[in-house]
Order: sequence, then structure tokens, then C-alpha cells
Amino acid sequence: MREVDKPSSGYEYSRTGNPTRDTLEKKLAALEDAKYALAFSSGLAAEATVTLSLLRAGDHVVASEDLYGGTRRLFSKSLAPFGVSVSYVDLSDPDDLKSNMRENTRMIWLESPTNPLLRVYDIKAISEFAHTRGILCVVDNTFASPYFQRPLGMGCDIVVHSTTKYLGGHSDVVGGAVMTSNEEAYNKLKFNQNAIGAVPSPFDCFLTMRGIKTLAIRMEKHAANAQRVAEYLESSRQVNRVYYPGLPSNPHHELARRQMSGFGGMVSADLKGGVKGVNAFLSALKIFTLAESLGGVESLVDHPATMTHAGMSREERLAVGITDTLLRFSVGIEDAEDLIEDLERGLKTLNTAQPPYR
Repeated sequence: MREVDKPSSGYEYSRTGNPTRDTLEKKLAALEDAKYALAFSSGLAAEATVTLSLLRAGDHVVASEDLYGGTRRLFSKSLAPFGVSVSYVDLSDPDDLKSNMRENTRMIWLESPTNPLLRVYDIKAISEFAHTRGILCVVDNTFASPYFQRPLGMGCDIVVHSTTKYLGGHSDVVGGAVMTSNEEAYNKLKFNQNAIGAVPSPFDCFLTMRGIKTLAIRMEKHAANAQRVAEYLESSRQVNRVYYPGLPSNPHHELARRQMSGFGGMVSADLKGGVKGVNAFLSALKIFTLAESLGGVESLVDHPATMTHAGMSREERLAVGITDTLLRFSVGIEDAEDLIEDLERGLKTLNTAQPPYR
């Protein structure tokens, strides 16, 4: 009989570790060319663990101004009472970045491409700047996915993901991940992964691994469809502006070509016709479903002003370019012609004289 007090080998408690989660974490690390990966119960759980592990009271963070609303809420509401301050800056402007640095700045946090305006930032240059100051650079790589972009190879210290999105890919599991090759950071993150306990269930890990199996083929189709959708929207007289790094007219196009191997499946567009027109457009759609999530095989559309970025004041939104008439499209893997016909249907509610695309 085994002695009661003698430690057993292998796994002892599922929150601390289990075979399914360990297998997922190895796959996640491989996808981002990282030494280590940690899985979490959501993308925000991953982000919260990063900040709680690597920041202290009195620390300051510089973050990209165009940032997922949930991340801004975490920074501005959840971390503020603990004495962590955040400055939101235009990371495409080196002078803006430098002027917002403080003696207590400990981290630069960015998305690239960003949510929802698809801005692309120079990860290599920002990472190099962070390291000259002896601070960490964290990149949210959710929109690009590891298939199209690997920030660790460009010099950043930590990558975060909402695995709910492209890595899961089927809109049926919620999860998050952190990848790094920084052993010191990993040890702190690993401790708090267990101490805080915001971990995925084994079944959630299984679903995420199932999604990863088709990541490559899905991302190729997402990107191909998004390119078609972006080109169509750009051709429409009912659209003020289209945000997609795959368009040659996009100011970030050349940087995206150098930094990414594909432009991804997210497209945003600012429609004409005011809020009333946006509502009519959304009501006419039959394939694009109004929803906050993204990255699944089905096409979704989000109204950031009232959904994902509703926590920002109108003044804050407008200051960074998130208008009341901006829509964010998560372009799925359906037939591209069907998607364009659906968008035509919506745009006809704004102007029945809308010319055909084809």
C-alpha cells in the first residue's frame, strides 16, 4: 500500500495541470515559435494574468489607442484601483510614443492589426524601443493569428491570444493563451495561472485543439474572402472608408506586407447614411449575423459603438476614429459571391441606385 504522505507522480489537480491542457499548451507554443505557452479560460483571463503577474502598484503602461474595448476596460477599471496607470497613444508615431514614456513605464501593449480599425504597427521597431528602456513589449496577435504573423520572432516579449477567435475557429469555445520565450516572465505567469485559476476545462482544450487542426486552411479562406469583401466595399458609393491592410490604398499596406504573410479575415467600414442607415443595413443582412465575437467559420458583423467598444465615451471613440457608423466584419469561409450579394442587399437600403459590383 502506498504511504499516505508520499507524493504521487504525475498530475495531482486539474487546475494545476492535466494532460489535455498540457498538450494544447505545447501546440500553442509551437504555433508562435515560443518556448512556453499557457492556456486560460478566456482572452481577458490571459490578459489579466499577464498584467497581475508582471506589473505592480505605481507602474505605468503605454498602450495603442485603438484597442479592444474589453482590454481598455481591464486597464482603466480593473487595474486602476491597484495603482496601475495607462496612456493610450498612436504607436505609429515614434514621437507620440516617446513623449508618453515615464520613469515608471514598465510595459508597451499593442494589437496589430488593431480592433476595430485594423491599424498595423511596426512590432520590430516598437519591441526594440521597449528593450532600450528595459521594459516589456506585449502583442495581442488575435486578429492576425499565428498563421499570418509571429510577433516573438520580431522581438516582442509576450504574445496574447483570445483562442475563442481564429485558433478555436468555430464559435463554440471560449479561451485565451499567453506565449513567451522569456523564462522569468513565464515562471511568474505559470505561478499565477495556478494561483488565480482562470484555466480552461479539458473539454475546452480539446475543442481548441480541434480548431487548430484546420487553422491553415481556414485562414487562407478567411483572408481570400476578406480581400474580396474589402474591395467590394471600397468600390461602393455608400461607404465612406474601408479599413483593411490588404488594400493598396490602406496607409498600413506596405508595413503589413513586410510584417505579415497574409492580411487576415477582419474588415471594417464606415457607412454613409448615419445611424439610421446603419440600422437599415444591418436589418437587411441574411448571411452576416450581428454578433460581438469574431474568427469563426461563419460571417459576423459588429457595431463597435454600441457593442464591443460601448464602454468608451463617445468623445473617446471619435478621437481614435471609431464613429457611430463604423461596422466591423468578421468575414467567414462561405462562398465569396454569397457574401458580396448579402452586402449588396444591405447597401441597397441606403441607396436603391447602388451599382452592381460585378
